[in-house]
Order: sequence, then structure tokens, then C-alpha cells
Amino acid sequence: MMRIVIDQPVEELVPHQGRMRLLDRVLEGDADSLLAEVTVREDSLFYADGVVGGWVGIEYMAQAVAAWAGWHARKRGGTPRVGFLLGTRRYECSRPTFKLGETLRIEVHRQFSADNGLGQFDCTLRIGTEQVATAALTVYEPQPGQDLGRGNTDG
Repeated sequence: MMRIVIDQPVEELVPHQGRMRLLDRVLEGDADSLLAEVTVREDSLFYADGVVGGWVGIEYMAQAVAAWAGWHARKRGGTPRVGFLLGTRRYECSRPTFKLGETLRIEVHRQFSADNGLGQFDCTLRIGTEQVATAALTVYEPQPGQDLGRGNTDG
């Protein structure tokens, strides 16, 4: 499948606001995948002592999945919706930290998505040509108008 360049800013694709929006750029995608980037900066939310912890790679991956969903929503004339990271399997990161100035490329590839909003994505994080982290993320995107945990308070 041929990828196309995505020329929309991240803030139009990911519902996160302010410093919680971790991705810098969305580069390209197709029906099942997306490629995004983030550069570690001093003003990054999780930056401390010159680095960002390797565990933050999971959140970079989750936001790349959100960008994929937001991009597809925009293509259908909709807007990005809030989604949830339900879990991760096999998160493996070969580095304990990401250093100031490093540019990380995050690639996500949809393995499946169900009508009920459940999906799974295989994710890879690279610095240059080096693969530094992988994971399988399970995500959930509620249907519009779906009550999310308010519970039934009627007697």
C-alpha cells in the first residue's frame, strides 16, 4: 500500500492539549499505518536531568496511534476523539533514556480494529536507523455519545 504525506499539524489530529501533546510532526500514513516524529527538548513534559525516560516511548506510540485515528477521522469529515490505551504487550526498549536533541521516529501499524472501538497496533520507535523500542498496544475508541463510566445512579 502506498503511503501519502500528511500535511496536517499534530494539534489537528491528536486531542491532547498543551504539553500533553508529545508528538512534533506526523509525516506519512496509509490505511493501516502512520509515521510520526518527536525531538527531545528541554520543554518536553517528561524531560529531567538531560533525558526523557525510555518508558515514555509507550506514550509516544499511543499518541501516534491517536494521530492515525485522528487523521482517518478528519478524512471522513469528523474530528479526533478521545481514545484510551488499555494496555501494552511486549514493550521492549533497548535504552533507559532518550537524550536531549534526539529525534525519535514512531511507526504504528494496525493489526486489527473492531466495530466496538477495540484495536491493536504494532509499534516501533527508531533513532536514526536504530530500532530502540517495540510494543503491541491495545487501544479503545468509544463511539460518539457513549457513556464512559458515569455509572447508573438511578436507584
